[in-house]
Amino acid sequence: MRTENELEGITLLGNQHVQYSDNYNPAVLETFPNKHPENEYLVTFNCPEFTTLCPKTGQPDFGHIYISYIPRERMVESKSLKLYLFSFRNHGDFHEDCVNIIMKDLVKLMDPKYLEVIGYFMPRGGISIYPFANYADADHQDLKAQRLREQFSLNTKNKTN
Repeated sequence: MRTENELEGITLLGNQHVQYSDNYNPAVLETFPNKHPENEYLVTFNCPEFTTLCPKTGQPDFGHIYISYIPRERMVESKSLKLYLFSFRNHGDFHEDCVNIIMKDLVKLMDPKYLEVIGYFMPRGGISIYPFANYADADHQDLKAQRLREQFSLNTKNKTN
């Protein structure tokens, strides 16, 4: 069981009066200690209802975001991540920018060993966009290169998402 000290920075989980910010807000992100930093393990989040706005037209864009990371000392708390992703709702940026912003914010927050963000955005004008961004510490550069190569292969195949 987690101690009170380990849960000290967690303010959103279990809070029934949380305000949902619909403007980009990385300050809402919270972390907790990784109880297993000696293990290399993968944590994946699936956000099938990500929304943002086109920076030019203001029209809504809908996407599916996957975030995967190998934690070091800190881990992102899932409710705070949900609120953070929701904060993109009125944020006007291109899909590629959103994926890179999410990656950079999470790297800054947690200092993971490895982290990747993949976006599968619904077609607009007959074109779907699938941006991929990843980060790796010095010990995981081979994984970073491998995953980027895999994304090239996956994204050039006929997708029906």
